[in-house]
Amino acid sequence: MQSGVNSMADTGTLIDRPATLSTKDFNRLSRFIYDTCGIKMPEVKRTMLEARLQKRLRALGMHHFGDYCEYLFDPRGMEQELVHMLDMVTTNKTDFFREPDHFDYLTQTVLPDWCHRHPTGTLSIWSAGCSSGEEPYTLSMVLTEFAERNPGFDFKILATDISTRVLDKAKAAIYQESQAEPIPMFLKKKYLLRSKDHSSGLVRIVPELREKVRFQRLNFMDDDFGLREQMDIIFCRNVIIYFDRPTQERLLQRFHRQMKPGGFIFMGHSETLSGLDVALASVFPTVYRKMR
Repeated sequence: MQSGVNSMADTGTLIDRPATLSTKDFNRLSRFIYDTCGIKMPEVKRTMLEARLQKRLRALGMHHFGDYCEYLFDPRGMEQELVHMLDMVTTNKTDFFREPDHFDYLTQTVLPDWCHRHPTGTLSIWSAGCSSGEEPYTLSMVLTEFAERNPGFDFKILATDISTRVLDKAKAAIYQESQAEPIPMFLKKKYLLRSKDHSSGLVRIVPELREKVRFQRLNFMDDDFGLREQMDIIFCRNVIIYFDRPTQERLLQRFHRQMKPGGFIFMGHSETLSGLDVALASVFPTVYRKMR
């Protein structure tokens, strides 16, 4: 009887049941995810992790999470699978002009002060955790508009994320028109290209904005970000909420070292530096400045 069931399963007569994530494999994976990218994966997220990684099991032709763990933690598997696994477990949610008061403060307060202190030079800004590109392209629009009003001002944007999947989307700079809704109409007309096939509902960021953004994969857990230059401004919004407090403190201390004296860091509106040992002073809601 048992052999008959196996035979039916082998021929595809029975539907394969999705793999289930055992406590042992979940603990192993959650610890690895925390150690690798700082994201806490408590028991309440076990079902989510199981559902997301089932896609990788199907892609690899595997039927058990135990097999997947053995593959992932093998040197060859680590080299080939790590990036795919992290793509599955990281959350990527962003919008154009998200938390718009930040961009008002940037253009009305931060940039005029920077121009006063740096009559010449190029502003360096880092979109840390850029996801699919909406934030760095928003910055590119805002800074380009400021440059038109302030001759001599120039800027460059570094945009990083741990997920190669969303970085590929960001580099392509192609979005659904619905995603572009938050962009003011005058900026849409100026900086968005519509697809020749209007029925596709797709738009693309114009080349002159894309050329101002450099995309790079970066893991916040690396002791050295691998960045040679210090930054005038860092945007790291709605990212640290996924880390525990000790990890947040270590990350903010690294950001502090990466900032120029007097530099600014913009955080998400649900994030706070209260209780963290970081030499940053609040200057605006969820905006902080390096004082030393």
